[in-house]
Amino acid sequence: MPPKLEQRFAEAVKYFWRVRGSQGERQGKKGSRDAGERTAVTGGGHCRGFATLICDLLVENGIPDVHVFFAREKVAEGTVPIKKPEKQKGTELPGYFRATKDWDLVVVADGQLIASVEFKSQIGPSFGNNFNNRTEEAVGNALDLKTAFREGAFRTTAKPWLGFFMLLEDCEKSLSPVGVQEPHFPVFPVFKGASYATRYELLCERLVREELYNAACFVLSSRASGPHGTYREPNAEVAFRPFVASLIGHATAIVKSKRL
Repeated sequence: MPPKLEQRFAEAVKYFWRVRGSQGERQGKKGSRDAGERTAVTGGGHCRGFATLICDLLVENGIPDVHVFFAREKVAEGTVPIKKPEKQKGTELPGYFRATKDWDLVVVADGQLIASVEFKSQIGPSFGNNFNNRTEEAVGNALDLKTAFREGAFRTTAKPWLGFFMLLEDCEKSLSPVGVQEPHFPVFPVFKGASYATRYELLCERLVREELYNAACFVLSSRASGPHGTYREPNAEVAFRPFVASLIGHATAIVKSKRL
């Protein structure tokens, strides 16, 4: 792995907050600002910096850039095309419980699915509802793709690598204890009094331990220091370095074995 990985990741964090701020400003000027924090969500593109970094690392480690796709645009040598190329393949993959799922990053080599990654973020204030939605999406997406693989949707000799990336706002509300409702049965003790930050950390950890995903990454970053590239990784098991190392190891092994 490159020695300046953390520095490059910090630049991606800066980009995340910069895009988020610019999207809010644009919608505000148009007079159609979404309610609450939804402005940043509907704008999209926040996690492009993280995806581009991962694409760069894949290319630097011998993955031909023509095999890496993100947000329906091909990423080559660390650049993101301003204009979408004609007839550019996207990131839709077949599912088992639905026709297709549009993944955030897809690696394809010689017509075979090597890896797919989902990027998520949450910046307050509705941590409760959004956490449940993120959890259901993460579990459902993994089950859908893995079942499609089992049923022969992908021409590949090895299981595709799956990754889940989550950036959560580092703030008082995300770090405060949250109560639980137990009208019939007690919840698992680990969730009692756990903050949403802790719940997301547990989610990422368990997605990997239950083998739904090959790796997960959980990052905390605040509104105040995030624009300067500051972030926290509370759990080394689901930090960015092991996350991307796992992806690169899997992708390079398959591509090199096929001499692509």
